[in-house]
Amino acid sequence: MVYRKKSLLIHPDKTKNPLAPDAFDRLKKAQTALLDEKQRQQLDECIADARQLLIRQHKYTVDSEELKTEEFKKEWRQKTIEVLVEAEARKRRRIKAQMQEEGREKAKEDAEIEERKRKREHEKQWEDTREQRIGSWRDFQRGVKKGEETKKKKKMKVLG
Repeated sequence: MVYRKKSLLIHPDKTKNPLAPDAFDRLKKAQTALLDEKQRQQLDECIADARQLLIRQHKYTVDSEELKTEEFKKEWRQKTIEVLVEAEARKRRRIKAQMQEEGREKAKEDAEIEERKRKREHEKQWEDTREQRIGSWRDFQRGVKKGEETKKKKKMKVLG
């Protein structure tokens, strides 16, 4: 009901105020937040936290007369804004830390994949050069030096 009245007042088609579209978007966002149970519960908790913080700060009791004054209500609104801003900042820091952690995990996975790829490439290269290595070893065993042709030794005949 309140949303409908306010939306009719600030709707961009109903008023010529240049800030009307922004105000209307804010109103719609607030309506959406209030209709969502999870967001509504978080808002209620922030409002209650702000009240409790003020009560502790001023050392009031729960049924103090000071809690009913207009001055306390203004202070409560201001404290609620502070609590909401702090909650949003915590949420953003948590999301940022989570994204950084995901980035580290992704980098670690990429490094592991690169390491496996490098090992496979090394093993493939090792296998590809096997015949060359074995041939070199066999030549060494036979006493053949690089660049020399393999010559058959002639048997010497015994004189005599």
